[in-house]
Amino acid sequence: MSNLILYELEGCPYCAKVKNKLAELDMEYESRTVPRAHSERTEVREVSGQTGVPVLVDEANDIEGMPESSDIVEYLDQTYGAAN
Repeated sequence: MSNLILYELEGCPYCAKVKNKLAELDMEYESRTVPRAHSERTEVREVSGQTGVPVLVDEANDIEGMPESSDIVEYLDQTYGAAN
């Protein structure tokens, strides 16, 4: 089982940006699709404190709910990139 969980929404360009980085790094992750309606995104709100996606959880590194695609991509590069 993967330590990475990605909360995402189909068709979301910001989610696609993170998924592309995960693919580039050949990382396994668990995908959790959130409802379209922000009011129904209770699980992602509990994890990150907000309802936007993408949100990354990395249990191995105590990342409990990182929002913002650019921050997630930078984190993945720094943590799992070829230099590491």
